[in-house]
Amino acid sequence: MSYWFQSSERAHIMVIDDSVDELQVLLAALRRAGHRISLDFDALGGYRRAGVLQPDLILLDMHLEASSGFETCRLLKADHTTAHIPVIFLTAGATLEERLTCLREGGVDYILKPFEPEEVLVRISVHLALARRGAHPPDGVAEAPRRPSEPEAEPPHDLDRVIARAAQRLIESDLANIPPLPALAARVGTHEKRLTRAFRAHTGRTVLEFAREERLSRAQHLLAQSRLSIEEVAHAIGFSGAANFTTAFKERFGSTPAAYRQLSRDCTCDA
Repeated sequence: MSYWFQSSERAHIMVIDDSVDELQVLLAALRRAGHRISLDFDALGGYRRAGVLQPDLILLDMHLEASSGFETCRLLKADHTTAHIPVIFLTAGATLEERLTCLREGGVDYILKPFEPEEVLVRISVHLALARRGAHPPDGVAEAPRRPSEPEAEPPHDLDRVIARAAQRLIESDLANIPPLPALAARVGTHEKRLTRAFRAHTGRTVLEFAREERLSRAQHLLAQSRLSIEEVAHAIGFSGAANFTTAFKERFGSTPAAYRQLSRDCTCDA
């Protein structure tokens, strides 16, 4: 059998879960395997401790009492000090959409409750091996993010910066369905006032200004590179119709979408 399922290396595992009774079997299995364990019951506290402790892998409950595990994962993946740490979600009775969201939000895997200790240890072993060896996974196993070799020059554990970056990523991921500001703030584990302050401090723009610029920049790409109609481009980036989109596009770039598309095609032909 290959090393994917035989790693005996001991690791530092952080568990972020507030279901104490359900954790006993899991924690006992981790201890028997020789892993070092850090335990946190709070989403934001777990994120902050992960930045300090730098565990090898994080087991994260999808449904924490005060928040969603997705919020914690978004912060972890938006922070350069923790983005490389593999996150495995723990969940009971998750729907298909929730399981897919685990992966979309940056999790490398998910484990269903109640736990089978042997399965947990095997999955941990797989993702520790991937993270440590930088190897390509076998079919059906997601690849863990790698530790950055040269971290960005920015203050460590700057939560406002991480919140702003996480919100940016959410906006960019689905420009056609950007949530209202209160909902966007909740999805990155904060409130509207703090998100607004953090976003302006770290991007120089309001959330609305950033979203509008991203939508119009994406429109440029779609007009130049796709065969979508003007109406289809408008809907793809979240405008209600071609008329509103055309007005906004002309105000920003000085030409209509149709004129921009024609110019892009003419330049391609000339090249």
